[in-house]
Amino acid sequence: MPKTITERRGLTLSAADVALRTVGDGDPQFFGHAAVFNSRTAIGNPLTWGFYEELADGAFTKTLDEGDSRYLVDHETRLVVSRVSAGSLRLAQDEIGLAVNSDLDRRLSYVGDLIVNIDNGNITGMSFGFEVVKDDWKIIEVETKDGNTAEAELRIIREVKLFEVSAVTFPAYEDTTAALRSVGVALAARGDDAAIARRAAFRPELNNFRREPSPEPASEPTRGGDVPQPGETTGTRQVMRMEALAARFRLAR
Repeated sequence: MPKTITERRGLTLSAADVALRTVGDGDPQFFGHAAVFNSRTAIGNPLTWGFYEELADGAFTKTLDEGDSRYLVDHETRLVVSRVSAGSLRLAQDEIGLAVNSDLDRRLSYVGDLIVNIDNGNITGMSFGFEVVKDDWKIIEVETKDGNTAEAELRIIREVKLFEVSAVTFPAYEDTTAALRSVGVALAARGDDAAIARRAAFRPELNNFRREPSPEPASEPTRGGDVPQPGETTGTRQVMRMEALAARFRLAR
């Protein structure tokens, strides 16, 4: 089974309900939401090569109890704004979704830049990096622009492992490459090559996320080192391939 790859989802600042507030005499604090529950989002084109997605209530319950998430700028690990274990980042679930409350320490130059960029509208959204632990897929009927109905797939994410939340410059799928990456990674995590093949009829790039078939047993070693070596399994080779895909599509773990 392929190794799960980190996925990312984003919200615009208006949907994230972001605000900067000064508490006492100190630096301002960041308030907002990195995710919203029960809000149906189109990932790619759901009627051809994409799907719809919803985040179920309580999807963060376990990871908030066990994890140590960071608040970053544009998913850059070198731009750490705050961290749960340091007491500077506070995450919680409320009736809206994943609520974020972060200290903003101006001694970090990029935090000062972040404050200005939020005020000026240069930073336009929130995002979070995660791995799916539990999800469901089902067929739904949706109304098309011409008033007819069509079938599409809906992914309901039940539980995630959260790694980080980020203030981001590009919060949504503003180009096809980002949407293709999101669809491909989700389907690779699902492990359903048929689902990828159906969508690849519309977007052949999605074939990059399909699993390679297990090699036929060889009667003798072949040149080029394709036969698994002692201590190596086809599963190991699959993990290596998925990690290569992650690097290719800039999917940081």
